[in-house]
Amino acid sequence: MLISRQERARICSDPELGAGNILHRLTAYDRPRDEVVLHTDGTWRAPDGSRPEALTLGALTEAVDTYAGWYAAHGVRPRDPVAIHSHSSTEFALNFLALTHLGAIPSFVNGNLPPDTAREYVRRQGAVGAFTDAEHHEVLAGPGSGLGFRVTAADIRPEHRASLPPSYPYRHDPGDPVLISHSSGTTGMPKGVPHTHRTLMYAQLHRLRYSTGTDMARTLVALPGAHNAMVATLLYCLLLRTDIKLLSSRRGTDVLDAIEEFRPTTVLAFAGTFGEMAAEDLSARDLSGVQVWFNTGDAAHEAHIRALVRHGNHVEIGADLRRTRVEGSVFVDGLGSSEAGYSVFHNRHTKDTTAYSRCVGRPIGFAEAAVLAEDGTPLPPGRIGRLGLKSPTLTPGYWNDSLTWNRMRLGGYWLTGDLAHQDEDGNFYHLDRAPDAIRTAHGILFSTRTEELLLRELPELTDCTVVAVAPDGVRADWDGDGVAEAYALLQLTDGDDGEEEWTERVNAVLAAAGFPPVTRALRMKAEDVAKGATGKVLKRVMRDRFTAVPAVPAEERA
Repeated sequence: MLISRQERARICSDPELGAGNILHRLTAYDRPRDEVVLHTDGTWRAPDGSRPEALTLGALTEAVDTYAGWYAAHGVRPRDPVAIHSHSSTEFALNFLALTHLGAIPSFVNGNLPPDTAREYVRRQGAVGAFTDAEHHEVLAGPGSGLGFRVTAADIRPEHRASLPPSYPYRHDPGDPVLISHSSGTTGMPKGVPHTHRTLMYAQLHRLRYSTGTDMARTLVALPGAHNAMVATLLYCLLLRTDIKLLSSRRGTDVLDAIEEFRPTTVLAFAGTFGEMAAEDLSARDLSGVQVWFNTGDAAHEAHIRALVRHGNHVEIGADLRRTRVEGSVFVDGLGSSEAGYSVFHNRHTKDTTAYSRCVGRPIGFAEAAVLAEDGTPLPPGRIGRLGLKSPTLTPGYWNDSLTWNRMRLGGYWLTGDLAHQDEDGNFYHLDRAPDAIRTAHGILFSTRTEELLLRELPELTDCTVVAVAPDGVRADWDGDGVAEAYALLQLTDGDDGEEEWTERVNAVLAAAGFPPVTRALRMKAEDVAKGATGKVLKRVMRDRFTAVPAVPAEERA
């Protein structure tokens, strides 16, 4: 049962509400303690030793208080960063709630980070201790870690709730940091991205004011547990009184299994997960209850969107204001980032949509965007430049790294790292990440836009990746002045066409669109494509791999 109009008005006018005290405020709103507020995937061990699949508000509050008591007893104080390193989305959620209610700052560490990267990242955060799952417990060990403790769920027991300090729950200032998540790390060491009591809640209150949220009545969250998008979704669903399930796996088949079991009306994930789902035989799955697919992070590909919106249903409001349920779901394509705190671009697609071509729409009402020249001047429609954002949801800066933060600001905007252009109607079009654009002998090839075109025009493809291959020391991206060759790495449904034929087919598609050609088009197995902690393709790694070793087609490998 979603909140009433009166409850919505009370929440939106609450001057004390923020991201760091949501459970305390829900109690003040007289929410029933026996109401189920969170569904888990069984990856979390409760303090009593059980593995509950559903938590009431009372049970969630007791667990959070117990965790907070353990941390308080072990010296954690307000404004202390504490690392959370796990695969379990529920463990991230519980620790976020517990540490923020103490006034401490959870520092999320993606469980898929390489161990050396995770250790160095945590060291840079200045964490006083760490919560880990069993798999990652030794990753953060060692005399050089600087950590005062390493705790797992098995160490936290019901009696620890008695150690809560008298000041609990902590009273936050709007500018107090309540979370450090990190960037995807596609260009190297992840950057620590803090959000505050205000920035992490701002978009959620905006949504409560201007959206009924009925399509999120039953929400499946397949976002990375260590990402602030998971926390933002959790906050919104707790306020809205939706049924929410946190899924720790982002594998396409696991998400499809969870859809059939949980029967959600809305599914949230990153583009990589939706791509994996679209590659499956969806006709063999029961997706009839899905109304909305919500993508955030990188914009999704048209081919993957079209595969998903054929299934499910949604409500349309006609000119006579009548509500009619129609076949086919809605895909909300959101372009966002850890730094932005919320997907500030939303483009809505149905099975009848024609506006693709990497169109991400217009920024949400509270945000401002511009395509910028190198001197920070906004460019006119049609000109390609750097995408800049202004938003009240934006992080206040990188944790312990103000130099990098200030280098990513231009003309009063924060630079997303993306290349874009605008049309005359104010719609924005995403072309590529600046480091992934390829300067070839035939002109600049935008890798993401090229992938979009190939997936649309070549139905045999389930996915593809376009990367640069350049001599050692040559930089041939948007900011470079060298020249590289472009390789298209193709993941296919079947077929035995050789490299030469695929190169010809790919270049015929590119020529028809006026795009520069690729040097080679190679078949590649999905497992051979390097991906980062959040599932994004690591084009930097693929570039290095192809520069170091001559590429071998998949059909020729043993």
